[in-house]
Amino acid sequence: MISLPAPHFGEPYLLTPGPLTTSFPVKEAMLRDWGSWDGDFRAMTAELRRRLLDLLGPDKSRFDCVPMQGSGSYVVEAMLGSFVPKDGKVLVLCNGAYGKRAVETLRYLSRDCAIIDMGDYLPPRGSQVAEALAADSTITHVLAVHCETSSGILNPLKEIAEATATAGRNLLVDSMSAFGAVPLEPHKTPFQAMVSSANKCIEGVPGFGFVIAQTEALKASKGNSHSLSLDVHAQWAAMEKTGQWRFTPPTHVVAAFIEALKVHEDEGGVAARGARYLENRKVLVEGMRKLGFVTLLDDAWLSPIITTFFCPAHSKFDFALFYDRMKARGFILYPGKLTAAESFRVGHIGQVDRAVMQSVVRNVAEVLAEMGVDSAAPSAQTLEQKQAEPA
Repeated sequence: MISLPAPHFGEPYLLTPGPLTTSFPVKEAMLRDWGSWDGDFRAMTAELRRRLLDLLGPDKSRFDCVPMQGSGSYVVEAMLGSFVPKDGKVLVLCNGAYGKRAVETLRYLSRDCAIIDMGDYLPPRGSQVAEALAADSTITHVLAVHCETSSGILNPLKEIAEATATAGRNLLVDSMSAFGAVPLEPHKTPFQAMVSSANKCIEGVPGFGFVIAQTEALKASKGNSHSLSLDVHAQWAAMEKTGQWRFTPPTHVVAAFIEALKVHEDEGGVAARGARYLENRKVLVEGMRKLGFVTLLDDAWLSPIITTFFCPAHSKFDFALFYDRMKARGFILYPGKLTAAESFRVGHIGQVDRAVMQSVVRNVAEVLAEMGVDSAAPSAQTLEQKQAEPA
């Protein structure tokens, strides 16, 4: 059973893919100051690394964990700059903003890349990856976004990993918004390295991300990085030698994250966390569809993390007003990030449960009535475009 903190703290629920609503014990853990060089904090860093590796399952002994200061985009750049050699080439699988951001990052890093772009609605498939790798022997790595939160799509990582491994290439995974709730076990889904962040499905607060990589790949990455502060090998080597972060760590965030990891374990780990999020999504989507809303994605590709809804085409619907009125009722939504259609997103991760999702739906219905919006259906053009997408 989770404790829901938002209403009695006077805080809104953050229905976003992170930062998100956190538990009271996570908040409380930040009330103490820590010395980054002290033995107690070094022990906390070691515990953090160990607990994260435990989430990998039986193949964890081949991997190590390297926490890195900064947001999710920092650790994505750290992974790309550290594991892709300067003469390497990355096949980037795009179906939203975060795949495109990875392409932009690689260009800043002067690393070559190829792209499979699926647009807003569809996932890249293993067969497409296999075909691209067979056609280009210079590709050394594949980058896949586990859950593309600009659309809410959960990409089929297992078949992508199998195609990559069969071709003898290395898979890098941006599991920013999925790790901790969606299984990522290397004995089933082989990868060289993955990244995630403290303020996602583990339900910590923002301030650092982490790289989990094959230990042999970490050793081999020495000298690849373009950056002093984003050098994963250098961070790993320092932690192995001293137990310390190379530069000032976000001590309070680490303390909160360890508490979040304990809560995660007490809830039942990845399976239980994912099951709660999935139930949240089912309640939300069923309720919103009854109000007339249409999801961007077909059911097969909906993730347990966040769902994108088309905006109503009604002349009285204004998203800014809708957002403000939902915020006043205690719910912060997430604007859309699509290229072709007006949309908004509702996250179902964090310290929320089915009762919160039911309340979201009730409040959406009331806000629409206040606005004079009697139909939540998107435009005919939007529906035609969605139906025209290939299956």
